[in-house]
Amino acid sequence: MKHVSNCWIAFSGGLDSSVLLSAAATVREHLPGALYAIHLDHGLHPDACEWAAHCQSQCDLLAVPFTVRRLHLRPLPGESIEAVAREARYRAFSSLLAPGDLLLTAHNRDDQAETLLLALLRGSGAQGLAAMPFAAPLGTGRLVRPLLDVTRESLVAYARSRGLAWIEDPSNRETAMDRNYLRLRVLPLLRARWPAFATTLSRSASHCAEAAQLTDRLAAQTLAGLDGERPGTIGIPALLRIDRPLQKAALRLWLRRRDFALPDTRQIDRILDEVLPARPDANPLVAWSGCEIRRYRQDLFALPPLPDPPLATLEIDWQVGGDVAAMLGLPKGLGRLEWHAASDRVDPTDGQASELGQQSLIVRFGLTGQDCQPLRADHRRPLKKVFQEAGIPVWLRPYVPLVFKGASLIAVAGVCRCRSPDSATDPLGEFRWVGHPWEEFGLLMQERRRV
Repeated sequence: MKHVSNCWIAFSGGLDSSVLLSAAATVREHLPGALYAIHLDHGLHPDACEWAAHCQSQCDLLAVPFTVRRLHLRPLPGESIEAVAREARYRAFSSLLAPGDLLLTAHNRDDQAETLLLALLRGSGAQGLAAMPFAAPLGTGRLVRPLLDVTRESLVAYARSRGLAWIEDPSNRETAMDRNYLRLRVLPLLRARWPAFATTLSRSASHCAEAAQLTDRLAAQTLAGLDGERPGTIGIPALLRIDRPLQKAALRLWLRRRDFALPDTRQIDRILDEVLPARPDANPLVAWSGCEIRRYRQDLFALPPLPDPPLATLEIDWQVGGDVAAMLGLPKGLGRLEWHAASDRVDPTDGQASELGQQSLIVRFGLTGQDCQPLRADHRRPLKKVFQEAGIPVWLRPYVPLVFKGASLIAVAGVCRCRSPDSATDPLGEFRWVGHPWEEFGLLMQERRRV
């Protein structure tokens, strides 16, 4: 059955969203699908339950189905409450929308002016100065801001003419928050001197949005020719051949497509000045919240921050075909270790499975000074050499499970099997490390290795 797109109102209970809900309810027969309201309780104010009750009563009056989601935010010391709350809101909204659904928010022209001024004060580029678009993708649906060209003064007039009741959040009067400081202290002065300043700034944001679209179009064309050897990477030699402004635009688009927060000017300059010209065997790192930029050989990687490497020596009674990640005590999200027979994943009732399953194995991480003779090789070689031949980045090696039988290294998981003193009796197959965060780069895929 084809999904009928529904319209969700982001309803805080404040003036702006109250106007949006009222206006949408009056034209609901012209909207695609049904009209709903969603209220997010951030868990940051003692009156939050009363606000949710107010929103419920207003929706009941308008016969609009109402939903509450509680976020239970706990910002860490030093974190911006505004930023944490904003990110949590959009995560919640994104998870709410079914394919094709619309989320309507009540951002208005004055909000747009504030957003542009904040972006200017933070030194943002064209993307930041474009401020808020009228519409944008959000999860599997779309975010729409139908009041973006309406002034706050007009919203107040509409609310009073309709006799609307709304919530006044006392935190909106706290000038310690940057947006509130602008709204309460700075913008009244600007409005007194330039009454049409909000309209003018909104126009400037539109010009910046057009410039950002052109920049993105050029960056996308450029990025199409910058593929590295690994999936999802950028080839450093190709990136070095283009002009610096285009390098920055391509990097920002690459990171946005991979859903990373964008670096500031200092960080992107470090990528260009420290990571790109580094020796191919160097291990440079540029990191910011939620992202690490690393290189290996001629490929540039963008990945989430690496967890602490596993340090334990783990003894296991191998259960063939099972997911032993929990038994190994691997950090959450590090994947699982599997045994695969020469033809396919082994059947636990098979004779080879029984032979392997009778052995007690040890899994270690990050060992140096080991050597291995891959099954297809005619001599032993240092483990470092095995990693190099398999193309495993230096920064990934401490996480690779090393499987021992007694004192003998019998497998580098996902890379190769190693000959052991009694390897003539070893079953044919391989240990694979799957479901790890680096799989998307084509790393540690046994069938592609030649070691």
